[in-house]
Amino acid sequence: MYSVTRLLDVTGEEWDRVLTSVRSGAEATRALHRLIEPTLPGSRNGGDVLVHLRFDSRREWLSAADNFTAVLQDPAITRINGVTYAGTPTRNGHSAGTVYRTLLLRVLPETDPSTVARFENELCSMARYIPAIRAWQLSRVDDAIGSSQWTHVFEQEFSDIDGLMGPYLMHPIHWAVVDRWFDPECTDVIIRDRVCHSFCHCDESIVTSAELSL
Repeated sequence: MYSVTRLLDVTGEEWDRVLTSVRSGAEATRALHRLIEPTLPGSRNGGDVLVHLRFDSRREWLSAADNFTAVLQDPAITRINGVTYAGTPTRNGHSAGTVYRTLLLRVLPETDPSTVARFENELCSMARYIPAIRAWQLSRVDDAIGSSQWTHVFEQEFSDIDGLMGPYLMHPIHWAVVDRWFDPECTDVIIRDRVCHSFCHCDESIVTSAELSL
């Protein structure tokens, strides 16, 4: 599967019009899965509208990219952070989530590959300890736009908003293990740029499809 994420900052008085326009443009891409929703309170550097499109292949995205990008040239869209990437999603249990979350981040370019691999392994381990994560995917970025040259995108579906804001953010695996990669006061820090932490409601599985095995 091939995914496209765009986080849109939108002028307040134009919000409804832009949301309608972007949804129409996303439908025209013929993406397999489309999510275009307002971000929820608590998002940080996450935009006002979260756009996530999922295609069968990079080629299918590229065939639709120019037209969809033109839709995002709306002057009411004041900033865009985004990534494109391939990846293998994983389900964590049988139940679907109701909140979709994406994290865009940039690992420092001088980071040793073995350190990057340890960082990625620790992110991937989180679902084993946090049942509120119903599905997840960690991917390296092909193309990035916005305020940083994003290198990774970590996305999850959560059981509900409490599962994200409570068991996930407050779990020891988060603050005692993973957070050291982001903490400027820790010698292990490899992420110094501001991240994009964005989430919204979802009515169907976004990260995974029904045919994926557990």
